[in-house]
Amino acid sequence: MNRVSSPSWHQVRAEFQNIWGYEDFRSPQGEIIRCLLARKDALVLMPTGGGKSICFQLPALLQTGLTLVVSPLVALMENQVQELREKKLPAALLHSQLTSPQRREVLQKLEQQKLRLLYLSPETLLSPPVWEKLIQPQLIINAIILDEAHCLVQWGDSFRSAYRRLGAVRKALLATKPVGTKISVAAFTATAEPAAQKVIQEVLELQQPEIFSLNLYRPNLNPRVQVIWTPQARKHKLIKFIQSQKNQSGLVYVRTRSDSDNLAIWLSEKGLNVSPYHAGLDAEERRKIESKWLNGTLQFVVCTNAFGMGINKPDVRWVVHFHPPSLLSEYVQEIGRAGRDGKSADLLMLVSEPTGWLDSGDKQRQEFFSNQIYQQQREAEQLAKKLPKKGEITAVMKQFPNSANSLSLLHRDGLLKWVDPFNYVMIQGGRKPENIQEHSAKKMRKYFYTKTCRWQFLLSAFGFEKELGGFCGHCDRCRR
Repeated sequence: MNRVSSPSWHQVRAEFQNIWGYEDFRSPQGEIIRCLLARKDALVLMPTGGGKSICFQLPALLQTGLTLVVSPLVALMENQVQELREKKLPAALLHSQLTSPQRREVLQKLEQQKLRLLYLSPETLLSPPVWEKLIQPQLIINAIILDEAHCLVQWGDSFRSAYRRLGAVRKALLATKPVGTKISVAAFTATAEPAAQKVIQEVLELQQPEIFSLNLYRPNLNPRVQVIWTPQARKHKLIKFIQSQKNQSGLVYVRTRSDSDNLAIWLSEKGLNVSPYHAGLDAEERRKIESKWLNGTLQFVVCTNAFGMGINKPDVRWVVHFHPPSLLSEYVQEIGRAGRDGKSADLLMLVSEPTGWLDSGDKQRQEFFSNQIYQQQREAEQLAKKLPKKGEITAVMKQFPNSANSLSLLHRDGLLKWVDPFNYVMIQGGRKPENIQEHSAKKMRKYFYTKTCRWQFLLSAFGFEKELGGFCGHCDRCRR
């Protein structure tokens, strides 16, 4: 059994100083570390750049046994593991882009219990070769960490269905371990609205979690929304803004891979130093672009939301949303890349005027998003009529190809329960929960045209109602 034997706080601080070189923890890092060392569940909401990863990495390194870090993006995993390896720490990652020898090496280290941290996606965690290793009785597992936990809400019902099965993981692992084994589950994110927090707790089946919630307000970030009328005006506004930044580092966010490629080409033709960045590029190319951007030889990248998570560059002076994101939580994540050094940073979002008469792009993207949600719901309702009362996911996928997302939606609606990560039972009744995606999308649209303080709008949306008194003094609304 993995008995809880916490090191002394003196040892904790000494190891923290030795590995990361900081004198002391920032609040509430110390409290979170104590919580995880005591094998308690936690939900942690800390702004981007607040030092979340240390909160689960340090407890993992201080204990005998393994901590699983479930992470959404290969780039995010690679960046965190690379930093740990540079410090000669026992961490590894598993993902689909590894070569067979690399994968075998990690699985061998896992089996020999030579790792303290293993980063992997939800899909990799639930793949048979990995799962067979994790359920070995002798393998000590201390904690399951869900990093960037907002992705469970944003993606779990739409195209990353494995997220919805994570709540059954702890129970299934404990069934294979010695009696008395404790495994904590903790979710970390910078952005989760109150309704999303509830979903995260329910899906992960957190047990009396300690909740750590830091105000997301960043007074050095200056948000602004510019209404534009035509596609050409959008490009003109972008170039004018970038030129005003005088070669300082920044990011331009778009919504699709093709948008990233096409806009980067156009900006390069205009003489700007830029590269596209998205999940369609191979790992080596992404690392090259990241390195150039981090060392300042590349001023900015035109990126999708695949860029930014886990990449720590303190001096990002500006972020432009060339296309507005669909969800308010996405927007807060992406502006969080700016101004991590505490110095002033400008945020610009370009949006079409409300009718979309001359520039219908934003409207079409939002309609596509809404139609996709509606279509997926219809498919789930149809599948519910055909599914057996009990089933195993591999067999179901053979009988009903492309049904994984429908299973997630049925789970969301309370019509299906995961007995373990691979077997379900259907439930009578169910419920019609609020569609958090649609709710967040509506709030995003309200944010475009709000007449009130933009920071107060964001704080209210994330449950911090009276933090500013309605006036930040540095968004476009307050400055007017």
